[in-house]
Amino acid sequence: MEKSQIAKNLQKVKLQTKENTTLVVVTKTRTEKEIDEAISSGATVIGENRVQEAEQKFVLIKKISSVEKRLIGPLQSNKINKAVRIFDTIDTVGSVKLATRISRSARKVEKKQRVLLQINSTGSDKKNGFLFEQEEEILECFGLKNIKVEGFMTMGPNTEDKKEIEKAFKKTEKLFNKVNKKTNNQMHTLSMGMSGDFYEAQRCGSNMVRVGTAIFGPRK
Repeated sequence: MEKSQIAKNLQKVKLQTKENTTLVVVTKTRTEKEIDEAISSGATVIGENRVQEAEQKFVLIKKISSVEKRLIGPLQSNKINKAVRIFDTIDTVGSVKLATRISRSARKVEKKQRVLLQINSTGSDKKNGFLFEQEEEILECFGLKNIKVEGFMTMGPNTEDKKEIEKAFKKTEKLFNKVNKKTNNQMHTLSMGMSGDFYEAQRCGSNMVRVGTAIFGPRK
């Protein structure tokens, strides 16, 4: 049987990722059928942007229990309890306040919630996340009992300038290494790079990339 386009695209992206790089297949706005197809074609980790949308879709996806489910979009405070319940990891923790609320919510259900801390690597007011100079606040998150900080996540600048993109990624990697040294190497994940810049991200130390468009095609 001939491979589907999703299967072909997924294989192509996998060939472009390094051996130790985790591929997060971004499934936001995609149908249950498309997601099932991706899972059947070898996707082992999926990323959703919206808690409500994910909750509705997850119950309809046949092989959902076989994949790791990551929240890769912004988390509103009124959706924290639900996110803790349905996601394996929350990758967009961009403040001590949010980290504290997630820890509190996880404690209620006797869970240690895995998280990534989001770094605002461009300094843009339009982006969420810790700024590079907020090292003390970042370190504070490691003291919260019911979350497990597994690494950093960032989004590169929205530009075609590869040098600017790599500059943001390299600064994030530098902060990651500095914080990791101070926390006895508790972190193992540096999530940088999406469909348009995951090649550059890997060159700058990323070991997790988030790819949707290159697998599913343009969003409808």
